[in-house]
Amino acid sequence: MGGKRGLISYFMVFISLAVLLAACSGGNNNPDDTNAKDAPKPNDNNAGKEMEAVNYPEGLSYWVSLNPNASATMANLGESKIYRQLEKVTGTKVEWIHPAGEGAQIEEQFNLMLASKKLPDVIERNWLTVSRGPDDAIKTGTILRLNELIEEHAPNLTKYLNEHPEIKKMIMTDEGNIYSFPFIRGHEKLMVFFGPILRKDMLDKTGLEVPATIDEWEKVLEAFKELNNGEPPFVHTIPNIQVGQAFIGAFGIPLEFYNDNGVVKYGSMQPEYKDFLTVMNRWYKKGLLDPDFAAMDTKLMDSKVTTGKTLAFVSYTGSGIGKFMGLMKDDPEFELISAPYPTLNKGENAIWGQRDFPYTGIGAAITKTAKNPEQIVKWLDYAYGPEGHNLFNFGIEGESYTMIDGKQVYTDVIMKNPDDLPITQAMAQYFRASYNGPFVQDPGYIEQYLELPSQKEALVNWEKAKSDMKLPLTTPNAEEGRKIASIMTDLKVFHEEMLLKFIMGTEPLDKFDEYVETLKAMGIEEVLKLEQAALDRYLKR
Repeated sequence: MGGKRGLISYFMVFISLAVLLAACSGGNNNPDDTNAKDAPKPNDNNAGKEMEAVNYPEGLSYWVSLNPNASATMANLGESKIYRQLEKVTGTKVEWIHPAGEGAQIEEQFNLMLASKKLPDVIERNWLTVSRGPDDAIKTGTILRLNELIEEHAPNLTKYLNEHPEIKKMIMTDEGNIYSFPFIRGHEKLMVFFGPILRKDMLDKTGLEVPATIDEWEKVLEAFKELNNGEPPFVHTIPNIQVGQAFIGAFGIPLEFYNDNGVVKYGSMQPEYKDFLTVMNRWYKKGLLDPDFAAMDTKLMDSKVTTGKTLAFVSYTGSGIGKFMGLMKDDPEFELISAPYPTLNKGENAIWGQRDFPYTGIGAAITKTAKNPEQIVKWLDYAYGPEGHNLFNFGIEGESYTMIDGKQVYTDVIMKNPDDLPITQAMAQYFRASYNGPFVQDPGYIEQYLELPSQKEALVNWEKAKSDMKLPLTTPNAEEGRKIASIMTDLKVFHEEMLLKFIMGTEPLDKFDEYVETLKAMGIEEVLKLEQAALDRYLKR
């Protein structure tokens, strides 16, 4: 799961802030209570030999994009209940720095911040998408290598990594560097959460079944358009293609790089990519694909869905199905359901879909200019202990959750918010489990979050797509990272410009071969060699 570029500045802003949380037993609902009595108390210098003389910091500065569900009710994370509680526990005052905008806008602000040399103490983002990679960020003095600091001052995270060596492999670079306090999905059921969605009430009116193939989708969308007075019924943005490979995956490829039996390939130069573009171009010409798809942001998308203009889209179980069903609860007809990831032929199993890795690159790094890195490490480590685990996944006991039969159960403050907030916004006030951050996500969150039958059914539908060819989270070394960045920066802009032109018809598809040759001239084959080397090293870790 980072920001991006060119004509489309939105994608998954993935992120949101940070600092803590997590667990001691990978996705266990009940963290080991024996650790609670041993957890160092705020500013307790006798909390253990390795913690001697290391207090929580008095203050720190923290840069992270503000998740939309948080920004809906607060100006910064300092206003959230989770961080007010954390300040009570640690005594640490945080100066929050939230870049404005989405996607490419956030990325631009990040790069300007690096160029200014005026860095905060902590930066949370997807470090695997940073230009030249995390090893280079360490070598050039942007962030610290954390291995030794974690071993000496982060007993909770150290314990977790020792118990989960497969996760430790993921969060390290090929050079052996740990560069951030990671966001970790602590259970398999937390890794699938995104896919095709459509209006069931409108589908019922068409008399058609839930579409399973590209052809069936086209028939449904044509029927939707006719029912909806000619309004283009379908929204599918480039960021959404990148998240789950929906629709493009039916042709056997993703939008970007993938692992074809140990060989790295680039989906957007394969012959099948032209087939995908041909379908999208046809849907655009027929008025099935919303012409605003290239400039779609959250507010515009919300408006289109809630006013009945958009009848099919690709989104999340929570901030898609859950959010819109909540917003439209007073409309008895409005109902959303999921569809499986489409294939070309009936009865085929989907090759591509959304399936996250336990670790996706999101984490909180400590910058080289931080004056008290040992104390910051201790502060971040709180999230990976039992008390921090509960705080970041469930919030404040007695307010946002209670303990029932040994399990954390959300209260009506979350599930039936008295201020009538959507569940995602209520959650964002109290904890980070509904998006991400530096902590271990607990499956107890998703078991309660997906309260609607349609949400539970969505997971069943979407998890059938295995995405076995997904490229693992490789880490090109600093030199490779520089070369990849120098080539891909311009290549990505060109690629997305051409994607839009091909779909909208401003560039004829008979120029596809010319487009591929331009990719080669821009250096895509060199990037493939570098990505291949990184994959080979990863497989040997």
